[in-house]
Amino acid sequence: MPGDTDQGLLFIEGELTIYRAAELKDALLAAVNHSPVLEVDLAGVTDIDTAGVQLLMLAKRSALQLQRQVRLVSHSPAVLEVFELLDLGAWFGDPLLMAADTASGSAA
Repeated sequence: MPGDTDQGLLFIEGELTIYRAAELKDALLAAVNHSPVLEVDLAGVTDIDTAGVQLLMLAKRSALQLQRQVRLVSHSPAVLEVFELLDLGAWFGDPLLMAADTASGSAA
């Protein structure tokens, strides 16, 4: 990210599940501690379960405690499916998911 020293980017690829939660937790929290604004790119996530969701929630809460930001970007279909199922767009402040909620609500 040339010219933007305050923003970090973390790519998560593969499973974001209980099987990788411990491994990903350290990397995610270190990235939160390192960057005032962290973008977590979820385009490469092939599977996500509740442990993965809890890990992203932990990152968001940790960032808020440190007066930092975590932004989720480039959601994979697996992430979109779980976030929509659990209605997490507003919790994460995720404009992509909140727009989808509004569109589906107006169609009902």
